[in-house]
Amino acid sequence: MILLLCLSGCADPTSLAPLAPSARILAFGDSLTRGTGAGAGQSYPEHLARLLSRDVVNAGVPGEVSAEGLRRLPDVLAAEQPDLLLLCHGGNDILRGLDKAQLQTNLQAMIDMARAQSIPVVLIAVPQRSLLLRAEPLYKALAEENDVPLLDDVVADVLGESKWRSDRIHPNGKGYERIALAVQTTLAEAGAL
Repeated sequence: MILLLCLSGCADPTSLAPLAPSARILAFGDSLTRGTGAGAGQSYPEHLARLLSRDVVNAGVPGEVSAEGLRRLPDVLAAEQPDLLLLCHGGNDILRGLDKAQLQTNLQAMIDMARAQSIPVVLIAVPQRSLLLRAEPLYKALAEENDVPLLDDVVADVLGESKWRSDRIHPNGKGYERIALAVQTTLAEAGAL
């Protein structure tokens, strides 16, 4: 089951430098990062910290749109000084029907900001707004353009299974664990672990 999830949710990762045991990972995003819908200690960053035995900072703000995230990111990067950025943002833009071109521009600016500080980025796609749960295509375009690892359909796959979600747009603790496992697999395949 985990292998199938990773095969469907993990794209072919580009290479990353190995993360030191003391590496600090920043998980930046909205409610999907914060862990809305799950109990305490059950967000994907918290699951990932346990899986990797590394410091994973949860910088998720529920309800935040990408323009707000773009304004917030400089202060978070300065405060946390991460060795890797896990970027899972844009779900609220999509849910609210905001301009996708602006979402792509905002995400590109976040990637550029991290790279300007030599912080590698892993992109986690969120689902498009449609009856079929599939990743919003702009994430794949961004990953290819920037040559960054992408977890393409993992969030969509998790939200497609009632046993892994707390509501239609948020995973439960088991769902967030699946996302963390997919991140771990992507990091390993990219050479970071």
